[in-house]
Amino acid sequence: MHRITEFFVGLLFGLGLLLSGMTDPAKVLGFLDLFGVWDPSLALVMGGAIGVGFFAFALARKRTETFLGGALHLPKSSQIDKRLVLGGLTFGAGWGLAGFCPGPGIVSMASGEMKAAVFVAAMVVGMVIFEIAERTRNSFR
Repeated sequence: MHRITEFFVGLLFGLGLLLSGMTDPAKVLGFLDLFGVWDPSLALVMGGAIGVGFFAFALARKRTETFLGGALHLPKSSQIDKRLVLGGLTFGAGWGLAGFCPGPGIVSMASGEMKAAVFVAAMVVGMVIFEIAERTRNSFR
């Protein structure tokens, strides 16, 4: 039952990305182009996501398990450190260069977009490099 629910939630998320235009790199880059021909429409998408997330996390903080009965684990750290800032900068640079972030990249790749497939491949390589670096770093501690 969990996998079926996960599938439909993922499908709904992907559909939302398609309908909002988040899978169109030109639209994303237009939003990021603050000093050119700026397209503010994705600000509404982000505002809606922040609003939903605000109420969802407020509800989640009061719970100890998911709606399907699994354990609920929320992040405990609220510290802004060098790793968080560098990760955010890296994410933003990749988003600005490619016009994709992970979710829309995967949705676009599934629809046959070759540019998205290259992005997802590069993202996976980056994740593998990160895991290797983390294991190496932790083995020297």
